[in-house]
Amino acid sequence: MIEPMPASTERSPIPPFNRAADHSSVTSPGRTRSIGEVIIHLEQVSKVYDNGCRALIDVNLQIRHGDFLFVTGPSGSGKSTLLKLLYGEERPSQGEVTVNGVPLSQAHGNRLSMLRRQIGIVFQDYKLIPRRTVAENVAFVLWAQGFTRKEIHRRLQPTLRMVGLQDKANCFPEELSGGEQQRVSIARAVVGTPPILLADEPTGNLDPDNSWQVIKILRKLNTVGITVIVTTHDEHLVRMSNHAVVQIRDGRLVRIQP
Repeated sequence: MIEPMPASTERSPIPPFNRAADHSSVTSPGRTRSIGEVIIHLEQVSKVYDNGCRALIDVNLQIRHGDFLFVTGPSGSGKSTLLKLLYGEERPSQGEVTVNGVPLSQAHGNRLSMLRRQIGIVFQDYKLIPRRTVAENVAFVLWAQGFTRKEIHRRLQPTLRMVGLQDKANCFPEELSGGEQQRVSIARAVVGTPPILLADEPTGNLDPDNSWQVIKILRKLNTVGITVIVTTHDEHLVRMSNHAVVQIRDGRLVRIQP
């Protein structure tokens, strides 16, 4: 059993470990997809909450491996609900959600846990561990999955370089700007090399310059084959990016740009 990590008292570059597992033990619940294959499929999906709020209505959507998709719409339109359906935090009231070949209606317990390892998630509010350094925050997900110390070292520095934070490895979140904290969040989401990255309003708390920097990093990740789905209400950012866009209107999905 993996035990909780103790609180950090010094600026160690990686967290402590108490199991020696090889990364080959972390397996995928579905086969590896080729570029262009459907990796996410929503069929006649609706979500109605217990209070009667209809968040999504009859959503049909196919996303292919290697796509970069923006999901737009006003606050409360159902964008976050859509992402929560993709990683199994919410279940549809009707219809089927299939991710990387796995119908989520059949994904429970360990199977759902394994599927979530195929999905990196970036949140608007970063969700970093305050008493952990940048390196520890990024390494935590690998530690929790049982990667060896050697493998974590191998992955950590290239990931920090990718987001431009190699010189901030030993800093704590409170010592970083909002843009830097979001880049830590991105690094944490992709250090395990998931095929899918979900970003829920990743620029919502950032100024225009930092917002564009975050989008550039997401685009870079997309060029190496990661499927990227970004929710946002920033129409200017969407227009600058020139990627496919769908919009949620009254719970229904409308394709704006192919």
